[in-house]
Amino acid sequence: MLLHNFSKFILETGTDEAGRGCLAGPVTAAAVILSQDFENTILNDSKQLSEKTREKLRPILEQQAISFAVTHLHPKEIDEINILNASMKGMQESVLKLSVTPEFIIVDGNRSLNSKLGLKGTFGKQFSKREIELLQSIPNQSIIKGDSKYMSIAAASVLAKTYRDAYMNLIHEEFPMYNWKQNKGYPTKEHREAIRKYGVTKYHRMTFRLLPEQLKLEI
Repeated sequence: MLLHNFSKFILETGTDEAGRGCLAGPVTAAAVILSQDFENTILNDSKQLSEKTREKLRPILEQQAISFAVTHLHPKEIDEINILNASMKGMQESVLKLSVTPEFIIVDGNRSLNSKLGLKGTFGKQFSKREIELLQSIPNQSIIKGDSKYMSIAAASVLAKTYRDAYMNLIHEEFPMYNWKQNKGYPTKEHREAIRKYGVTKYHRMTFRLLPEQLKLEI
């Protein structure tokens, strides 16, 4: 059974991301604050849920959360700052977007949310000094497999996944030959065969190994 709270603070937000291992599309992060009396018997780590169940949960979480926010970090920024930093930055941005300031942050994984702040890049959001100070002021805890332990992290994983899937469905219409509606940009055999046949798009992550024989890919 998922736990409500790690810190005992009322305004505790959970954060998570989706799409870190994909070859195309954004990495998408979410932050969610749930009330202490929130209950849902089907909420779980998004990877353990069917697409139908995730889509059923999305409006429930949006309506019942005290606050939630979602952030896409796109391939150019991923290529510039690397996927691990992009994942962390996406969660940081999502926390900053919340309508209320959390008292505590729990992060899925093994890295502190404040491990890197204010990365200066060419693409994406530039953090202000005030935003960096705000993030530094909020205590946080990383929790390995937190999305299967705490409700707010599980909720963040569901929102990150459903928002990212919706985005991939949208860009599928622009490049249907990659079948992103089905594979969501992950390195499936079908996706890699399409890259081999059609080349790359503006949505592909150029620092990733798009094909096993990377040097044969004409970019």
